Amino acid sequence: MNENNKKILIEVKGLTKYFPIYRGLLRKVWGWVKAVDGIDFEIEKGRTLGLVGESGCGKSTTGRVVLKLIEPDSGVIRFMGEDITRFSQKQMRPLRKKMQIIFQDPYGSLNPRMTIRKTLYEGLSIKGIKDEAEKRKMAGELLSMVGLSPHQLDRYPHEFSGGQRQRIGIARALSVNPSLIVCDEPVSALDVSVQSQILNLLKGLQDRFQLSYLFIAHDLNIVGYMSDTIAVMYLGKIMEYAPWSEIFENPLHPYTKALLKAIPSIKERKIPDSLGGEVPSPINPPEGCRFQARCPVSEKACKGEEIPMVQAEDGHFVRCIKYQN
Repeated sequence: MNENNKKILIEVKGLTKYFPIYRGLLRKVWGWVKAVDGIDFEIEKGRTLGLVGESGCGKSTTGRVVLKLIEPDSGVIRFMGEDITRFSQKQMRPLRKKMQIIFQDPYGSLNPRMTIRKTLYEGLSIKGIKDEAEKRKMAGELLSMVGLSPHQLDRYPHEFSGGQRQRIGIARALSVNPSLIVCDEPVSALDVSVQSQILNLLKGLQDRFQLSYLFIAHDLNIVGYMSDTIAVMYLGKIMEYAPWSEIFENPLHPYTKALLKAIPSIKERKIPDSLGGEVPSPINPPEGCRFQARCPVSEKACKGEEIPMVQAEDGHFVRCIKYQN
């Protein structure tokens, strides 16, 4: 997926994260939840990678592992050309300014006991700004940047709506001048009318500051609007990886096709097709293709060895037996 002429900000190879399951009084490890199971992707400077899939596929865990909020089990995370996979928390501290996250819940992500001023001052202090007048000025500028008024700095989170709180969360992320922001379902908890405002705000800020986004969502329409490249994830694996136009106009994996069919269409006034079957347990995923039990074109070869990701077309990667040769 890498090309020499690209300016890669972050590159992930073979990333895995398993969570132990304990049972009994002695808390013995009974099994493992394979949340992230050997994934590869990269994000260029100033670009967006959309990570899409059903709930429980490992999207949010991926975002947190990439930021090393959760330690990976194996694989490589290379940020700005440096391998940070085994960095300690002390080594990560200087990089925290460059890697930020916008959380899904605009209500739970802000400290209810802190005013917006104090929330933003924390980031500005980390950035190294000590002068009170300068912090006051920059906090006001941050609020203006996300469409709020500097006069609202001394209010508490409960005095704002959900969309306004998410704007404050964006301002907090921007306060340390990051290069990469993980957007973990940033609009899923908001009204539809507010979602478009937040999405347009994120795109505008990206153009202004050349930000890179890892945009995580379950809505393929939203991911398509925000992203340059899309990775379709299922049960801990990336099943398809391609430019957004290829995903929408030329989907290759049956799972991607099913997600596209599930998008509601107002123009055609049709009820979207639901994806049949149940998602297998991440504790004991199927051998071979993980989508085999729900795949309409599954065959015997899908149940054998693990199917690798291959390049089916230029820049278009897919994990499907149909494209192995």
